[in-house]
Amino acid sequence: MEIIWYHPSIDPESWLSGLQQRLPQAQVRYWQSGDNAPADYAVVRSPPVEMLSGRALKGVFGMGAGVDEILNQVQLHPHMLGDNVPLFRLEDTGMAQQMQEYATWCVLGWFRRFADYQRLQQQAQWQQLDGYTRENFTIGILGAGVLGRSVAESLVQWGFPVRCWSRSPKTLAGIQTFHGADQLAAFLDGTQVLIDLLPTTAETTHLIDKKLFACLPQGAFFLNIARGAHVVEDDLLAALNSGQLAAATLDVFQTEPLPAEHPLWSHPHVTITPHNAAMTLPQEAMDYIADAILKLEQGQQAPGLVDRQRGY
Repeated sequence: MEIIWYHPSIDPESWLSGLQQRLPQAQVRYWQSGDNAPADYAVVRSPPVEMLSGRALKGVFGMGAGVDEILNQVQLHPHMLGDNVPLFRLEDTGMAQQMQEYATWCVLGWFRRFADYQRLQQQAQWQQLDGYTRENFTIGILGAGVLGRSVAESLVQWGFPVRCWSRSPKTLAGIQTFHGADQLAAFLDGTQVLIDLLPTTAETTHLIDKKLFACLPQGAFFLNIARGAHVVEDDLLAALNSGQLAAATLDVFQTEPLPAEHPLWSHPHVTITPHNAAMTLPQEAMDYIADAILKLEQGQQAPGLVDRQRGY
C-alpha cells in the first residue's frame, strides 16, 4: 500500500511517522513536484493539481472538516480528481469539543455582557447593566451536521432555547429544528444569537447577507466558525453599524489572512480569531484516517465520504 501526503505549511515528519506506525503495511511518503510514482491513497491539505491528476486512487483524505478548497480546485481542473475517486473529510477528530468550547465562551460572554463590562472598566465606570433572560436568549445554529449538532447539544445543557436549521429535515432531542429555504425566515425570527456551522456549497455561499440579518431581532449577535464565503462582509459591517447586530465574533473570512487594512479589524463590536476555532489535532486525525483506510482495504464503508454534488 502506497500513501502520499502533502500539506503546504506544516512539517511532514510527525505525520509521516505517525501514519507509518499506524499502518505498518504501508509505505508513506511526502509528495513533491515530479513524483508520479504509484499511490493508493492521498492525505492532503490544499494539494497542487499535479499531485492528484491522473491517479487511480482508492481514496483521498482531506485534513479538515471541510473539503471546499479541494472541490473548488476540481471545479477549475476537472481532470484533477476522477469522478470514481472517493473523497473523505474528517467528521470529528477532536474538533467538536473545540467548537463547543468556542461557542460556549462566545454565547456566555454575550449573555453575561462581559464585553460591555470591559468597556466600562476602560472608562473606570462602576455600573451594573441589565441582563438578558435565559428563556429569551434563543441560540440559532445554521447547520445540523456533526459539528452543528455537537454545539447545539452543548448549549442546551446551559438552559438556552436552541434551534437548528439544515438543508434537509433533522430530529434532535431537545432542539427545535427547521429545514429548507421555506423555513429559514421562521428559524431566524427570534434568534438572538446566530451561529454559522454550515458547509460551503453553491447554496450557502453569500447566504448570510443583509436580507438574512434583517430577519433577526434588533441587537442580535453573530458567530461565524464555519467559512467566510458564507458572509457578505459589507452587509455584515452595515448590520453592525446600524445596530441590527450588537456584536460579531468571527473566526473565518472571505480572504485569509484577513488584510491588515480591513475595517473588521478595528470595529469596536467585532472580535477576531485567526481561523482557530477548531484545529486539526494530529494524533486524533491520524487515528481516524488510518482506521478509515483499513476499513476501505477490507471492503467496508469508511466514515466521512463526501457527496460532491452537495459539497460535504
